Amino acid sequence: MNPCPCGHLGDPRQQCSCTPNQIQRYQARLSGPLLDRIDLQIEVPALPAEQLTAKTQGENSETVRARVMAARKIQYARGGLNAHLSTSELETACALGDDERAWLSGVLARLNLSARAYHRVLKVARTIADLNGEAKVEKGALMEAIGYRQLDRMMGRGV
Repeated sequence: MNPCPCGHLGDPRQQCSCTPNQIQRYQARLSGPLLDRIDLQIEVPALPAEQLTAKTQGENSETVRARVMAARKIQYARGGLNAHLSTSELETACALGDDERAWLSGVLARLNLSARAYHRVLKVARTIADLNGEAKVEKGALMEAIGYRQLDRMMGRGV
């Protein structure tokens, strides 16, 4: 979605023409229950033309594919794709330590996230750990997963 009705909120190249009230009304159209169902909520800023057309040295598709296939193999060995795990299976697959659980509890309270959002965060964190070849979900994977909940914060539901 655009960040505001005109689409330029936060764009360094073009001034937003919306009033704060218009922005608030526009963003409020997404309800909390709908946001809970969106696992990855990230900002994708407009890129300058020179950056779009520049040759970049990114990871090649075969390397990414191999990492994804390895993560899927781990997930199937554990009982199925993370997205399809039941609540109890997810808790077992994540097996958070006391420090991770306490940290996540504080973040969930500050962001006022629902139980559904909590489980979505765990699934994304478990997937991040799988992609990194990590057996345990560490705080870094939890932080990254929470970082993908930008709409929760942008819509005034937290920090």
